Amino acid sequence: MFARIPLTALRTFESAARLASFRAAALELNVTPTAVSHQIRGLEQWLGTLLFERLGRGVRLTEGGERLRRSLHGALLEIDRSLEALRPQPREHSLSLNTMPAFAALWLVPRLGRFYRRHPGIRVRIETSNELVDLERDSSLDLVIRCGLGDYPQLHQQQLMDEHFAAYAAPQLREDMPQRRPDLIGVGWDAPMSGLPVWESWAEQSGEDWVLAATRRDYPDEHYALQAAIAGQGLVLASSVLVSDSLASGLLRPYRADISLPGAPYLALCVPGRERQPAVKALLDWLAEEVLQENTTAVD
Repeated sequence: MFARIPLTALRTFESAARLASFRAAALELNVTPTAVSHQIRGLEQWLGTLLFERLGRGVRLTEGGERLRRSLHGALLEIDRSLEALRPQPREHSLSLNTMPAFAALWLVPRLGRFYRRHPGIRVRIETSNELVDLERDSSLDLVIRCGLGDYPQLHQQQLMDEHFAAYAAPQLREDMPQRRPDLIGVGWDAPMSGLPVWESWAEQSGEDWVLAATRRDYPDEHYALQAAIAGQGLVLASSVLVSDSLASGLLRPYRADISLPGAPYLALCVPGRERQPAVKALLDWLAEEVLQENTTAVD
């Protein structure tokens, strides 16, 4: 039934499409660029359609090539998963996770010990970045956790939690308000983060117009902004997810708890099929339990 399927050409195409380069595919497959080009051209002739546009020094997928890339990547991933299940299992499983630096430092890592106690044979490799990651092109990553309003129809996604934003201050600074007008602490993103609440919106809801003229001090990441607030440097507009541990330990207290601005959902994302791999499934199940437990505690 499958004797006519050009498996070598398809594997070559998947590599070239994912890396957007014949030369990079040749390095990955340990063959020459000429061999890659020959395999791609043979596959195009077999299909009767062009898969790449040749652009001088580079290549770009055609519409048909993009359709084939999407379906082929999932199929090869499923084959790889089936083969992996037949191999003798190593003593240690591992997975690679990419998430935002602030979420890793303030929420994930402090709780990860509970995951390791339940799954001592699984190792989680954490990478951090605020930039979007293309999971379909970067096969080294198993899972991504992001916060935002983006649309990811091509990926498997699991919603973890929703957030809201409110104002918080160190206990002593909180006691001094409203007699003392504090500085405002924020995050100076390298690129604007759409959908994040701003102090102007908080001032409009609270009616505290002094905020509009207050001195603002920006830090390069939410983690630093919260640390500055804990040190008493000012009032911070922060995510309920990231501030939860600081509130529980008494390092920060809410100011005008009646004012809350909507944030965005936290999502766990992976290439379809990878959510069934044992290590990834274990982490996803644990994340869901952690969120449920925290929500239950908050209600109680």
